[in-house]
Amino acid sequence: MRVLTPKDLGTAIGRRRRALGLSQRALAEKAGVSRDWLIGLEQGRPRAELGLVLRTLAALDLALRLDAGAGEGDSAPDGAPPAAADIDLDAVLERARRRTP
Repeated sequence: MRVLTPKDLGTAIGRRRRALGLSQRALAEKAGVSRDWLIGLEQGRPRAELGLVLRTLAALDLALRLDAGAGEGDSAPDGAPPAAADIDLDAVLERARRRTP
């Protein structure tokens, strides 16, 4: 998932937490943060201490990865294939349909 805003980060954390079957309380305990802090993070509160965010990500077995030029609308570096999330499957299928007689 591409994360460009605090809201995106909160959404990703909440989805992962639910996918792992963790309650907010359980994740907060595992990460060493308060439940109220975690709720704010999941809601996209724009100010969160980086160390606590990293501990929360680690508790979810997630890693932070930085990509140069990863802004919205940027393309992959020269010669690099696009990320799977950046591929428009509908467009790929439409092009394939046009080529097939």
